[in-house]
Amino acid sequence: MTRPQPGLAQGWCALSALHGRIETHVERALQASHELSVREFSLLEVLSAQHEGEGGHFRMHELADAVVLSQSATTRLVSRLEERGLLTRYLCATDRRGIYTDVTSTGLALLEQARPVNDAALREALAAAEQRAELAPLVAAVRALDVPGPAPRRPAPVG
Repeated sequence: MTRPQPGLAQGWCALSALHGRIETHVERALQASHELSVREFSLLEVLSAQHEGEGGHFRMHELADAVVLSQSATTRLVSRLEERGLLTRYLCATDRRGIYTDVTSTGLALLEQARPVNDAALREALAAAEQRAELAPLVAAVRALDVPGPAPRRPAPVG
């Protein structure tokens, strides 16, 4: 069995550390200001992008893929947000086995309020991580992805 090169393993550890630091910082900010987790915010963000584009809804398995969670974890997350009135689920008109999920107007309003908090916390976390030599190149790579103008559209789910 081939062992990973030390540089590759160190790079993966640094990427994992950067992700953990950012997620923890953003989570605290979103919880304190809007009682949202990072996962909840991400799910609302994905649904809002789809809401503005074609279709306006996701099937549960498509949503699970989009937010990188298991289908059961996604179902629990959707249930919590539905109880708060932020999402709605309904049967597919053409396939009664299919259940769609869509963001409500209340969910969109909360997302709009939470976006500045998310963005500020993300900037703070990146600035702090940038001070660590092993994380600075990764922060530079993340910052290089921040291009002005409209946010790139996520591709429509396949299925």
